[in-house]
Amino acid sequence: MIFTETERAYLAGQLPARLATIGPDGAPQVRPVGFRLNADGTIDIGGPAMARSRKYRNAQARPEVSVLAVEVPPVAPGRFSNDIIRVHPRRIITWNLEALGSRARDAG
Repeated sequence: MIFTETERAYLAGQLPARLATIGPDGAPQVRPVGFRLNADGTIDIGGPAMARSRKYRNAQARPEVSVLAVEVPPVAPGRFSNDIIRVHPRRIITWNLEALGSRARDAG
């Protein structure tokens, strides 16, 4: 299991997240996105018309992305298209989730 039970519970209640990608000019681009946590520990990033979005094209060209889930209001239901960006976490960092302070570890 990639995420702990506490992390999974936290992620289940956090929509939207922020997705950071690298644009064609090499500059970072950060956008709010809908996401869902899969049973295998991957994260699907979605939203309306994903295949037409810059973030989708950025992730296709450079799959090194970062996902930040913070406490924010939920996204409207039904706003998740069939086009997704699937994230395979390699490093997980939490702040004040299971204990005070930060915790970092390699996934898997």
